Amino acid sequence: MTEGMSMHRRQFLGTAALTGLVATLPTSVLAADTGGLPNLAAKAVPIGKAERLARIAKAKELMAANDIGALLIEPGSSLIYFTGVRWNRSERLTAVILTREGEVAVVTPFFEEPSVRESLGIDAEVLTWNEDENPLAAVAAWLGKRGLAKGRIGVEETVRYFAVDGLEKAMPGATVINGAPVVRGCRMHKSAAEVALMQIASDITIAAYRHTAPRIEAGMTPADIGAIMAAATAALGGRSEFELILLGEASAYPHGSGKPQAVREGEVVLMDCGATVHGYQSDISRSFVYGKASARQRQVWDQMRKGQDVAFAAAKLGTPAGAVDDAVRSYYAGLGWGPDYKLPGTSHRTGHGIGLDGHEPVNLVRGETTKLAPGMCFSNEPGIYIPGEFGIRLEDCFYMTDSGPKWFSEPPPSIDRPFD
Repeated sequence: MTEGMSMHRRQFLGTAALTGLVATLPTSVLAADTGGLPNLAAKAVPIGKAERLARIAKAKELMAANDIGALLIEPGSSLIYFTGVRWNRSERLTAVILTREGEVAVVTPFFEEPSVRESLGIDAEVLTWNEDENPLAAVAAWLGKRGLAKGRIGVEETVRYFAVDGLEKAMPGATVINGAPVVRGCRMHKSAAEVALMQIASDITIAAYRHTAPRIEAGMTPADIGAIMAAATAALGGRSEFELILLGEASAYPHGSGKPQAVREGEVVLMDCGATVHGYQSDISRSFVYGKASARQRQVWDQMRKGQDVAFAAAKLGTPAGAVDDAVRSYYAGLGWGPDYKLPGTSHRTGHGIGLDGHEPVNLVRGETTKLAPGMCFSNEPGIYIPGEFGIRLEDCFYMTDSGPKWFSEPPPSIDRPFD
């Protein structure tokens, strides 16, 4: 460990003596060492009934604009978004139906009704079905009573085929179409309440990084580091969503390698971690070198870090989302990376949408024509990957405001200060 790294670690821990102890403590002890961390989510305000009703009102407008009579949504983030219902998908259909008139019904197995109602955050009719009955027939009958037997029925884009097929058979006179214009039209634009929850989730992840970084030691595995990070995230009031830790050569592959990995002097440590607060996610990556960084590692880190700035500057209101990706690739090509999605360089999109899902539409990717607008939230992570050597990925999320982009987390200043 270099003196520079030692000083950096002592700064995180607040005492040089504790740094010396880190190397002698097992990971289980380090993961449990969270007693002094504050609960940053203590004052987080969950999404309430009024906001869900506003979402349904917007969905009504979008259904009218797209000539859609009703919308079917299965369990998942969109069901939570509109109704609050938290449920797992299974072969037994539970779903919500929204109509253009603002009516809401939940269809669920008879024996599941009490459980489904526990998280139902709005007023809705509950249609139950028994094991020998067809749930889509109940949906068809309910929609038929509302004059939609021959209407255009949208389905949320992740609805499974058996539900789509069953709906088409139960409603042969209807036209079943993609409901993405409605769901995306609502979910892409985050409200102030949603942004506030995402900000807390981001603050928790940054705080967890600052807790974890000085506890990283030579020989640790990705699981060791992930355990410390997950424990810190929970102590800080978040729900651990993922801890992807890539060490050495594995950092050259965006989602890692199955080969054994351990922290080694002079090698890259890439951490990609996220938390949720009342369902809303953070997604932040940091890369640094354990020990002394080489000139090549420093150069790639600095170039990648500038790539984030290029993306942020290109994220102007009214600009097609794909133009952000184009700007970064143009900058990287000028440095000799790529071109395009070729390696060594950036083999993935510059960023993805984020909210209730860690990855959700739309993306900062070539060809995406959706224009940036207030409330849209994205990751900014144009990593540079050199197969057989190492990769550098820094990732910070931002959201669009009426005056342009704003960071959820500020990108770090240098490879020597990756968590500042």
